[in-house]
Amino acid sequence: MKKETTSPTLSPNQQIQQAQPTVFPISPLIRITLMALYLALTIPLPFLAQVSSTPVPPALLWVGISLGAIALFGVLSERVIVDQEKIQVVYPAWVPQFFRKGWELPWIEVKNLKMRTTGQGGLVYYFVSKSSPKAYLLPMRVVGFARLVKLVEAQTGIDTTDIRPLAQPWMYLMLLGLTLLLLLVDGWAIATAILS
Repeated sequence: MKKETTSPTLSPNQQIQQAQPTVFPISPLIRITLMALYLALTIPLPFLAQVSSTPVPPALLWVGISLGAIALFGVLSERVIVDQEKIQVVYPAWVPQFFRKGWELPWIEVKNLKMRTTGQGGLVYYFVSKSSPKAYLLPMRVVGFARLVKLVEAQTGIDTTDIRPLAQPWMYLMLLGLTLLLLLVDGWAIATAILS
């Protein structure tokens, strides 16, 4: 069985030629920001439920928040694995396939990369397969996205010069800063709920 490793010091062509796969996890900045935002939006709810006349008991809210946090953590545990034969997106074994299903696409099946515009005006790219009508989203929130794109270009011959990440790091840093402010407000709201 091949051991999965990352090789940040090798050129894309050297990484393609080596026997071991290259693994691209989701950026820690993105994972921390989204998990913190989720907690900032949900943690005050059980405390507010205690001091209000809501029909939903706080214990049930805690269960829902915990399940949601586990689900979000599972989604953010996505990894992209690239080797000589294929590109694939995988999730940990504990993530049910009905919830998040990975995919794999052999390089010889890649016909093109098609651009699509998101509802917010951003650009995403899909792998178009030669033998299947299904399209595969190019993961754009991974650590080393530029290196991933170079590996795709080296394997498929598709020009990836104009492909950029969907969101820049400064956007997530700004969101993280706002989330930390929201957590401060949460602390005040929780303290008020407990002391009232």
